[in-house]
Amino acid sequence: MLPCNDCPNKCGINRTENIGRCGVNNTIKLARAGIHYGEEPCISGKNGSGTVFFSGCSLKCVFCQNYEISHNSFGKYISESEFINVIKNIEKMDVHNINFVTPTHYYSAIKSAISQYKPQIPLVYNSSGYDNIDYIKEDLFDIYLFDLKYFSSEKSARYSSCENYFEIASNVIKTACDIVGEPVFDDNGILKRGVVVRHLILPSSTNDSIEIIKWLNDNTPKIIFSLMAQYVPMFKADEFSEINRKITQREYNKVLDYCFSCNFTEVYVQDLKSATKDYIPKFDLTGL
Repeated sequence: MLPCNDCPNKCGINRTENIGRCGVNNTIKLARAGIHYGEEPCISGKNGSGTVFFSGCSLKCVFCQNYEISHNSFGKYISESEFINVIKNIEKMDVHNINFVTPTHYYSAIKSAISQYKPQIPLVYNSSGYDNIDYIKEDLFDIYLFDLKYFSSEKSARYSSCENYFEIASNVIKTACDIVGEPVFDDNGILKRGVVVRHLILPSSTNDSIEIIKWLNDNTPKIIFSLMAQYVPMFKADEFSEINRKITQREYNKVLDYCFSCNFTEVYVQDLKSATKDYIPKFDLTGL
């Protein structure tokens, strides 16, 4: 096993023998697999999204709502054949897609599994946006569901220990858009192919949010844009006073007004009532 360069951290650790910066080795580790209804309507639809939650993460966001699996790496190690069976079992649930959450550090394992069994429904790559652009260029997935968390390198360094986040993520998103093209929906409005970009409004960060929306509008206007307001301070957010609260109505309105002044083709917007912990799945090894 060569030194790992699966994500832009390029930690260079041999994950066959050691734990990488992502918090796991190169054996697939999952925390949950099953039907999930918490994605955007064009992904969850009526039947739900067949979601596979990977343990570990290439980013270490201090406010992560999934910190139990991203930071603490809770989960169960499984073999490649077991992973293929997980995919097959989910597909049998009549879900709209197979949704790989935080897949960046397991790209090679996913690629190997899919080469042996390719589901007949779309595959979703659901990530932080901090990805290896060479993997994106392989066009392995039908739907790319990216976060675009920060415009400011100061904020990304402070909250995710990643100064070059926007540089990497913006290039990844634009590349995915160039490859995938405009969104394609079925007759029921379910996404079959396309790029969805999420942005979570953070407290004390309205200007940063506006810069992100401006960049997306100028560079990728054909994406499906999802503006999220569900921020709840969790994990280590209480160590950062400026984000140790929910966003205010004024902050929400400021970002929303700017968003609606843009010319995105498709937009989803959460209201402030979404700022609860209700969207967090139970990481209890369901489906494993």
